[in-house]
Amino acid sequence: MAPLDKEAFSVENVSFGYEAGAPVLRDVSLTVKSGEFLSIVGPNGSGKTTLLRLLDRILIPSRGRILLEASNIQKLSRSAIAKRIAFVPQDSNLHFPFTVEEVVLMGRSPHIRGAAFESQRDREIARMAMEQTDVAHIADQPITRLSGGERQRALIARALAQEPDIILLDEPNAHLDIAHQLEVFRIIKRLNTQEGLTVVSVSHDLNLAATFSDRVAMLMEGTLCALGTPREVFTEEQIRTVFRTEVLIDDHPSVDAPRVTLLSTA
Repeated sequence: MAPLDKEAFSVENVSFGYEAGAPVLRDVSLTVKSGEFLSIVGPNGSGKTTLLRLLDRILIPSRGRILLEASNIQKLSRSAIAKRIAFVPQDSNLHFPFTVEEVVLMGRSPHIRGAAFESQRDREIARMAMEQTDVAHIADQPITRLSGGERQRALIARALAQEPDIILLDEPNAHLDIAHQLEVFRIIKRLNTQEGLTVVSVSHDLNLAATFSDRVAMLMEGTLCALGTPREVFTEEQIRTVFRTEVLIDDHPSVDAPRVTLLSTA
Protein backbone atom coordinates (compact mmCIF):
# COMPACT_ATOMS: atom_id res chain seq x y z
CA MET A 1 0.00 0.00 0.00
CA ALA A 2 1.24 3.50 -0.84
CA PRO A 3 2.62 5.52 2.09
CA LEU A 4 0.11 8.10 3.30
CA ASP A 5 2.85 10.67 3.93
CA LYS A 6 3.45 10.96 0.18
CA GLU A 7 1.30 13.44 -1.75
CA ALA A 8 -0.48 12.29 -4.89
CA PHE A 9 -1.85 15.78 -5.57
CA SER A 10 -1.08 19.21 -4.24
CA VAL A 11 -3.66 21.85 -5.20
CA GLU A 12 -2.19 25.29 -4.59
CA ASN A 13 -4.43 28.37 -4.56
CA VAL A 14 -6.40 27.19 -7.60
CA SER A 15 -9.16 29.28 -9.14
CA PHE A 16 -11.14 28.49 -12.28
CA GLY A 17 -13.91 30.11 -14.28
CA TYR A 18 -15.56 29.34 -17.59
CA GLU A 19 -15.68 32.06 -20.24
CA ALA A 20 -18.23 34.85 -19.65
CA GLY A 21 -19.16 33.45 -16.27
CA ALA A 22 -18.45 33.90 -12.58
CA PRO A 23 -15.56 31.91 -11.06
CA VAL A 24 -16.51 28.30 -10.35
CA LEU A 25 -13.62 27.69 -7.93
CA ARG A 26 -11.91 30.33 -5.81
CA ASP A 27 -8.48 29.95 -4.22
CA VAL A 28 -8.78 26.23 -3.42
CA SER A 29 -5.81 24.57 -1.71
CA LEU A 30 -5.64 20.97 -0.56
CA THR A 31 -3.50 17.86 -0.75
CA VAL A 32 -4.46 14.30 -1.61
CA LYS A 33 -2.25 11.72 0.04
CA SER A 34 -1.08 8.66 -1.87
CA GLY A 35 -3.19 5.65 -0.99
CA GLU A 36 -6.05 7.57 0.61
CA PHE A 37 -9.75 7.73 -0.25
CA LEU A 38 -10.86 11.35 -0.50
CA SER A 39 -14.48 12.29 -1.18
CA ILE A 40 -15.47 15.69 -2.55
CA VAL A 41 -18.94 16.79 -1.45
CA GLY A 42 -21.05 19.92 -1.69
CA PRO A 43 -24.30 21.28 -3.12
CA ASN A 44 -25.04 21.41 -6.84
CA GLY A 45 -22.93 24.05 -8.55
CA SER A 46 -20.28 24.16 -5.82
CA GLY A 47 -17.47 23.13 -8.20
CA LYS A 48 -17.04 19.43 -7.38
CA THR A 49 -16.83 18.09 -10.93
CA THR A 50 -14.79 21.09 -12.04
CA LEU A 51 -12.20 20.30 -9.37
CA LEU A 52 -12.09 16.66 -10.49
CA ARG A 53 -11.51 17.72 -14.11
CA LEU A 54 -8.74 20.06 -13.04
CA LEU A 55 -7.03 17.13 -11.29
CA ASP A 56 -7.08 15.21 -14.59
CA ARG A 57 -5.97 18.30 -16.56
CA ILE A 58 -9.13 18.22 -18.63
CA LEU A 59 -9.36 21.84 -17.46
CA ILE A 60 -6.54 24.27 -16.75
CA PRO A 61 -6.61 26.56 -13.67
CA SER A 62 -7.14 30.28 -14.23
CA ARG A 63 -4.82 30.84 -11.27
CA GLY A 64 -2.68 28.64 -9.08
CA ARG A 65 -1.21 25.26 -9.91
CA ILE A 66 -1.70 21.54 -9.37
CA LEU A 67 1.19 19.18 -8.69
CA LEU A 68 0.92 15.50 -9.57
CA GLU A 69 3.36 14.16 -7.00
CA ALA A 70 6.19 16.69 -7.51
CA SER A 71 5.44 17.64 -11.13
CA ASN A 72 3.38 20.56 -12.39
CA ILE A 73 0.52 18.75 -14.13
CA GLN A 74 0.37 21.39 -16.88
CA LYS A 75 3.86 20.39 -18.01
CA LEU A 76 3.03 16.69 -18.36
CA SER A 77 1.90 15.11 -21.63
CA ARG A 78 -1.59 13.67 -21.96
CA SER A 79 -0.05 10.20 -22.32
CA ALA A 80 2.01 10.59 -19.15
CA ILE A 81 -1.07 11.66 -17.20
CA ALA A 82 -3.18 8.78 -18.58
CA LYS A 83 -0.60 6.28 -17.38
CA ARG A 84 -0.95 7.58 -13.81
CA ILE A 85 -4.53 8.84 -13.55
CA ALA A 86 -7.78 7.16 -14.64
CA PHE A 87 -11.01 9.15 -14.83
CA VAL A 88 -14.45 7.55 -14.56
CA PRO A 89 -17.05 10.12 -15.70
CA GLN A 90 -20.66 10.20 -14.60
CA ASP A 91 -21.86 9.79 -18.19
CA SER A 92 -19.83 7.39 -20.32
CA ASN A 93 -21.51 8.25 -23.66
CA LEU A 94 -21.02 4.67 -24.83
CA HIS A 95 -23.92 4.13 -27.22
CA PHE A 96 -22.23 1.68 -29.64
CA PRO A 97 -22.62 -1.99 -28.61
CA PHE A 98 -18.97 -2.66 -27.77
CA THR A 99 -18.51 -5.78 -25.68
CA VAL A 100 -17.41 -5.35 -22.06
CA GLU A 101 -13.99 -6.73 -22.96
CA GLU A 102 -13.61 -4.22 -25.82
CA VAL A 103 -14.55 -1.36 -23.51
CA VAL A 104 -12.07 -2.49 -20.85
CA LEU A 105 -9.32 -2.88 -23.47
CA MET A 106 -9.81 0.80 -24.35
CA GLY A 107 -8.11 1.49 -21.04
CA ARG A 108 -4.88 0.06 -22.48
CA SER A 109 -4.60 2.80 -25.12
CA PRO A 110 -2.03 4.91 -23.18
CA HIS A 111 0.30 1.90 -23.19
CA ILE A 112 -0.10 0.85 -26.83
CA ARG A 113 2.47 2.42 -29.14
CA GLY A 114 2.45 1.79 -32.89
CA ALA A 115 0.52 -1.49 -32.59
CA ALA A 116 -2.66 -2.18 -34.52
CA PHE A 117 -3.89 -4.68 -31.96
CA GLU A 118 -3.61 -5.27 -28.24
CA SER A 119 -0.91 -7.66 -27.08
CA GLN A 120 -1.47 -10.77 -25.01
CA ARG A 121 -0.25 -8.81 -21.97
CA ASP A 122 -2.85 -6.11 -22.64
CA ARG A 123 -5.56 -8.76 -22.70
CA GLU A 124 -4.27 -10.33 -19.49
CA ILE A 125 -4.35 -6.95 -17.74
CA ALA A 126 -7.88 -6.31 -19.04
CA ARG A 127 -8.98 -9.75 -17.84
CA MET A 128 -7.53 -9.08 -14.38
CA ALA A 129 -9.36 -5.73 -14.23
CA MET A 130 -12.63 -7.46 -15.15
CA GLU A 131 -12.07 -10.07 -12.46
CA GLN A 132 -11.37 -7.37 -9.86
CA THR A 133 -14.69 -5.69 -10.68
CA ASP A 134 -16.67 -8.92 -11.17
CA VAL A 135 -17.53 -8.43 -14.86
CA ALA A 136 -15.33 -11.16 -16.36
CA HIS A 137 -18.36 -13.45 -16.70
CA ILE A 138 -20.07 -10.90 -18.99
CA ALA A 139 -16.97 -10.01 -21.04
CA ASP A 140 -18.74 -10.89 -24.30
CA GLN A 141 -21.92 -8.94 -23.52
CA PRO A 142 -22.63 -5.61 -25.29
CA ILE A 143 -22.23 -2.79 -22.78
CA THR A 144 -25.48 -1.25 -24.05
CA ARG A 145 -27.42 -4.22 -22.62
CA LEU A 146 -25.98 -4.09 -19.13
CA SER A 147 -27.72 -2.97 -15.97
CA GLY A 148 -26.57 0.27 -14.36
CA GLY A 149 -24.44 -1.54 -11.79
CA GLU A 150 -22.80 -3.82 -14.36
CA ARG A 151 -22.08 -0.89 -16.64
CA GLN A 152 -20.47 1.09 -13.83
CA ARG A 153 -18.30 -1.88 -12.84
CA ALA A 154 -17.21 -2.24 -16.48
CA LEU A 155 -16.20 1.43 -16.61
CA ILE A 156 -14.19 1.02 -13.41
CA ALA A 157 -12.54 -2.03 -14.99
CA ARG A 158 -11.62 0.11 -18.01
CA ALA A 159 -10.02 2.62 -15.66
CA LEU A 160 -8.09 -0.13 -13.84
CA ALA A 161 -6.80 -1.45 -17.17
CA GLN A 162 -4.85 1.80 -17.47
CA GLU A 163 -2.81 0.56 -14.47
CA PRO A 164 -3.17 3.95 -12.76
CA ASP A 165 -1.86 5.05 -9.39
CA ILE A 166 -4.90 7.34 -8.99
CA ILE A 167 -8.55 6.94 -9.94
CA LEU A 168 -10.95 9.89 -10.17
CA LEU A 169 -14.67 9.11 -10.05
CA ASP A 170 -17.49 11.55 -10.77
CA GLU A 171 -20.47 10.32 -8.75
CA PRO A 172 -19.86 6.58 -9.21
CA ASN A 173 -23.21 5.85 -7.53
CA ALA A 174 -25.32 8.07 -9.82
CA HIS A 175 -28.44 6.38 -11.24
CA LEU A 176 -27.82 3.18 -9.24
CA ASP A 177 -30.13 1.52 -6.77
CA ILE A 178 -29.06 1.08 -3.14
CA ALA A 179 -27.59 -2.39 -3.57
CA HIS A 180 -25.51 -1.39 -6.60
CA GLN A 181 -24.33 1.79 -4.87
CA LEU A 182 -22.91 -0.27 -2.01
CA GLU A 183 -21.46 -2.83 -4.42
CA VAL A 184 -19.58 -0.18 -6.43
CA PHE A 185 -18.24 1.58 -3.34
CA ARG A 186 -17.10 -1.71 -1.81
CA ILE A 187 -15.15 -2.52 -4.97
CA ILE A 188 -13.53 0.91 -4.97
CA LYS A 189 -12.66 0.67 -1.26
CA ARG A 190 -11.21 -2.81 -1.69
CA LEU A 191 -8.94 -1.55 -4.49
CA ASN A 192 -7.97 1.36 -2.27
CA THR A 193 -7.07 -0.74 0.78
CA GLN A 194 -5.67 -3.85 -0.91
CA GLU A 195 -4.03 -2.40 -4.02
CA GLY A 196 -3.03 0.98 -2.59
CA LEU A 197 -5.01 2.85 -5.26
CA THR A 198 -5.49 6.55 -4.51
CA VAL A 199 -9.18 7.43 -4.86
CA VAL A 200 -10.77 10.85 -5.34
CA SER A 201 -14.55 10.58 -5.63
CA VAL A 202 -17.26 13.18 -6.09
CA SER A 203 -20.38 12.14 -4.21
CA HIS A 204 -23.81 13.54 -3.42
CA ASP A 205 -24.42 10.79 -0.86
CA LEU A 206 -23.00 12.00 2.44
CA ASN A 207 -23.48 8.64 4.15
CA LEU A 208 -21.53 6.73 1.50
CA ALA A 209 -18.79 9.36 1.70
CA ALA A 210 -18.74 9.09 5.49
CA THR A 211 -18.61 5.29 5.45
CA PHE A 212 -15.90 4.75 2.84
CA SER A 213 -13.67 7.86 2.91
CA ASP A 214 -10.50 8.53 4.85
CA ARG A 215 -11.04 12.26 4.41
CA VAL A 216 -13.70 14.57 2.99
CA ALA A 217 -13.34 17.90 1.16
CA MET A 218 -16.50 20.01 1.34
CA LEU A 219 -17.08 22.78 -1.20
CA MET A 220 -19.48 25.70 -0.93
CA GLU A 221 -19.94 28.24 -3.72
CA GLY A 222 -16.56 27.40 -5.20
CA THR A 223 -14.55 27.58 -1.99
CA LEU A 224 -13.17 24.84 0.22
CA CYS A 225 -15.05 25.27 3.48
CA ALA A 226 -13.99 22.07 5.28
CA LEU A 227 -11.35 19.36 4.93
CA GLY A 228 -10.78 16.50 7.35
CA THR A 229 -12.06 13.13 8.50
CA PRO A 230 -15.78 12.40 8.04
CA ARG A 231 -16.36 13.07 11.75
CA GLU A 232 -14.59 16.43 11.49
CA VAL A 233 -16.44 17.56 8.36
CA PHE A 234 -19.92 16.10 8.83
CA THR A 235 -21.27 18.13 11.72
CA GLU A 236 -24.83 19.35 12.06
CA GLU A 237 -23.73 22.99 11.98
CA GLN A 238 -21.51 22.51 8.92
CA ILE A 239 -24.18 20.70 6.92
CA ARG A 240 -26.83 23.24 7.95
CA THR A 241 -24.61 26.06 6.69
CA VAL A 242 -23.51 24.43 3.44
CA PHE A 243 -26.62 22.49 2.39
CA ARG A 244 -29.19 24.71 4.11
CA THR A 245 -30.99 21.79 5.64
CA GLU A 246 -31.42 20.35 9.12
CA VAL A 247 -29.83 17.00 9.89
CA LEU A 248 -29.13 14.74 12.83
CA ILE A 249 -25.62 13.33 13.16
CA ASP A 250 -25.14 10.17 15.18
CA ASP A 251 -22.99 7.02 15.00
CA HIS A 252 -23.39 4.51 12.19
CA PRO A 253 -24.68 1.28 13.77
CA SER A 254 -22.17 -1.07 12.12
CA VAL A 255 -19.06 0.91 11.13
CA ASP A 256 -16.93 3.57 12.82
CA ALA A 257 -18.38 6.54 10.92
CA PRO A 258 -20.92 9.31 11.43
CA ARG A 259 -24.43 8.86 10.08
CA VAL A 260 -26.37 11.72 8.52
CA THR A 261 -30.17 11.71 8.87
CA LEU A 262 -32.35 14.33 7.21
CA LEU A 263 -34.87 15.91 9.57
CA SER A 264 -38.37 16.45 8.26
CA THR A 265 -39.69 20.00 8.45
CA ALA A 266 -43.29 18.92 7.84
